[in-house]
Amino acid sequence: MKFLSRAAFFAAAALLVAGASAGARAENVKLRPDFAPPWQGGANNDVAPAQRGLDFTEPDADNLADFHGSPQDPKLTLYFGGNYFFATAELVDTFEKQHPEFKGRIYWETIPPGLLAQQIKAGGTITVGNMTWTAQADVYFAGLRRIKQSIDEGIVEAPAVPYVTNTLTIMVPKGNPAHVTSLSDLGKPSIKLVMPNPAYEGIGRQIKAALGKAGGEALVKAVYETKVADGSTILTHIHHRQTPLYLMQGRAQAGVTWQSEAIFQEKAGHPIENVDIPDAHNATAIYAGAVVKGAPHPDAAKLWLEFIKSPASLAIFEKYGFKPYKGGAN
Repeated sequence: MKFLSRAAFFAAAALLVAGASAGARAENVKLRPDFAPPWQGGANNDVAPAQRGLDFTEPDADNLADFHGSPQDPKLTLYFGGNYFFATAELVDTFEKQHPEFKGRIYWETIPPGLLAQQIKAGGTITVGNMTWTAQADVYFAGLRRIKQSIDEGIVEAPAVPYVTNTLTIMVPKGNPAHVTSLSDLGKPSIKLVMPNPAYEGIGRQIKAALGKAGGEALVKAVYETKVADGSTILTHIHHRQTPLYLMQGRAQAGVTWQSEAIFQEKAGHPIENVDIPDAHNATAIYAGAVVKGAPHPDAAKLWLEFIKSPASLAIFEKYGFKPYKGGAN
């Protein structure tokens, strides 16, 4: 992928940060705009560089990291639940090599699935900052449970197409300065957390289930009620970008994410690592997609749904720890 061309830069930055003391590390990272998204050097933009016009991106001020390509007359529009934003550029590139007629004409979004569902209900219209635009979805991707619910609600059309699974991990700053070793540690008042907001992000349900397995309802309440109330848990809106960013800025010491997200951060050379969650306490997500009801490009949507469960697509997902879907309930 194109973002790997910046790996040497990120590795050097990570070494500088890792070499500092825990306290100095947090202060240094706060001042580094290069740790702010977007993180992939334009790789997730399905418009040729020569056709992009003025390049105006200020990572800590003007940044549309979860919106990719051009919404002007696309041939295919994809709404991805955002926790594999890092894989989408390679997925799109591989699809376009198989189907050259789509080259440079795919637009996609990678915000949380609950927000994407709201955008679908709004006819594809969304506002970010002072900008409002409309891009009606052809395919919607989320957890299998949400896709089935969306079929029942008439938002998308059957069948649901599952393709990969994912598991949870605890993301921490490099060096794990808070010495987090398990989910149970997250209930400690002294450990500052950044956690996905269950109101927007499907991962919240799996995290609560995992916390319950590790420490019962008391741990769930400590993380998602007591610590939210006292400010030691920050709730995110886009966990797949906010969690590592807040950890690198020193605003939090741990947060639960999908394993794939931690693998991406490490591949990118960011000062992030993760603490494994044992199988007995973990949760597994099943990712699925479906054609959106009234999709502008239904044939293209079906073509993409065939592609995303193909060996070429699954090989891309496997780079980040996803596993092919083998069947079973969500």
